[in-house]
Amino acid sequence: MNIIEKNLDGTGLKVGIVLSRFNSEVGEGLLKACEVKLLALGVLADDITLATVPGALETPVVLQEMANSEKFDALIALGAIIRGETYHFEVVSNESARGVSEVQLQYGVPVANAILTTENDEQALARIDVKGAEAAEVAIEMVNLLRAI
Repeated sequence: MNIIEKNLDGTGLKVGIVLSRFNSEVGEGLLKACEVKLLALGVLADDITLATVPGALETPVVLQEMANSEKFDALIALGAIIRGETYHFEVVSNESARGVSEVQLQYGVPVANAILTTENDEQALARIDVKGAEAAEVAIEMVNLLRAI
């Protein structure tokens, strides 16, 4: 059996990040954790491009443009959708996730989805360090996996 091993070497990779500004405290925390992990995995600061958008529903179109540009090896979506009192939470959560998934399937560029969907601010804040770092790892691992196939 041929086994493709997990590879987290980000050396030479170019990564695009789309950050939702809505729920900015959570987003900024995710970004910090993600950037620290990308650098630790060997991605150079100059090879990381950040674009910000108003909210999670705007994220997929910017990811799509980044993927279409062919400038990036991997993309990362960061943000937080926190439940409110209306059905809007479900709409934003479902549609942003669908859009993010469509980009990677259409363009073949891995997209790590770290748009948190939580019941409250406390849940979101408790997850920022882990989920931001995990997004970086997922992006790098998936680039290397696709290249190895």
